[in-house]
Amino acid sequence: MAKLRSIGVFCGSATGRSPAYVTAARSAGKAIADRNCRLVYGGGDVGLMGQAAHSALESGGKVLGVIPEFMIKTEGLYEEAETRIVTTMSIRKNMLIEESDAFLIMPGGVGTLEEIFDVLSRQRLSQHDKPVAFLDVEAFWEPFFKLLYRTEQEGFTPDGFHDHVSVHTEAGEAIDHLLGKLGD
Repeated sequence: MAKLRSIGVFCGSATGRSPAYVTAARSAGKAIADRNCRLVYGGGDVGLMGQAAHSALESGGKVLGVIPEFMIKTEGLYEEAETRIVTTMSIRKNMLIEESDAFLIMPGGVGTLEEIFDVLSRQRLSQHDKPVAFLDVEAFWEPFFKLLYRTEQEGFTPDGFHDHVSVHTEAGEAIDHLLGKLGD
């Protein structure tokens, strides 16, 4: 029996201004469930992360949410999902990374950026070799990749570091790429 793969999803606790973000989040949740993977996320019932989790469960998938207790007041708790309540943001992030075999990154704010940099830094330091894919909805991540490339040009990041992540415009394509990197 094949191992259940878990895709960590990092994205906003808000939905953003463009309806395309919600559409992408729901597509990602469905794509993860359709490929018999578990969606691992921040545990809230709001924003893009809530949309992705709802869509995964609606599509018959499994969902694990990890949320600090103090955030339940602001982000809610998605009662239908398996949830682990922790005490700090650091514990949350460590558990999200530990429970995930790969990462899908969608539009989000400073919390999402913090998660991205942690995952990429750990990858750079050989603390994990888990694939990372960005879902680039409406060119949201274009400025981020310009900055990342600039850090390479200026010698602060090893040449080719950005080659360890992939960029996609379709959720299903991103999930298929991640699963292809994981193999059996």
